Amino acid sequence: MEYLARLQQSYSMHKIGVSDLSDGIDWAMDRLRLDQEGDDLDIVLLAGAATTEEALPYVEAIVARYSVQSEIDYHLVAGKYLVELHQRYLAGFECANTLKEKFDKIYQALGYPDWMVMLSRNCEYATDISAFLHPFEQEFKYIAGLWYRASSISDFESVYSREVSNRIGFN
Repeated sequence: MEYLARLQQSYSMHKIGVSDLSDGIDWAMDRLRLDQEGDDLDIVLLAGAATTEEALPYVEAIVARYSVQSEIDYHLVAGKYLVELHQRYLAGFECANTLKEKFDKIYQALGYPDWMVMLSRNCEYATDISAFLHPFEQEFKYIAGLWYRASSISDFESVYSREVSNRIGFN
């Protein structure tokens, strides 16, 4: 199905806790406008959804039906999003305060992964204690750099070192 990647992205961002499904609803509206829904009633019903709660079952059904991936790697989705957030941070569009809430949502949605412990901690501390800003920035650079080069969670885990994160976190 054309443009399914856009719907999968919306769904993935929702699953990691950083987005509602409004992009998914827009995707369905576009399919209707372009007469591309075929006989798929779920697309029609998704286009009519007003809330994330209404949209979620239709998005899940559509993604399951048309996705070529058997399973979405949410750690990879989150990691690539962290790369984007790091670029936004460097450009001055994000700060520790705006990132803290996003990191908290991702950290929780992923089940508190080991690779986010120091990043989340240092970000939280950096919002109140200026001495933690440098360790936060160093850890953010480290994690974003690893995810930039990774194409899966196993790629990331093969190069990630908790010991490095711990050293960065205390410098």
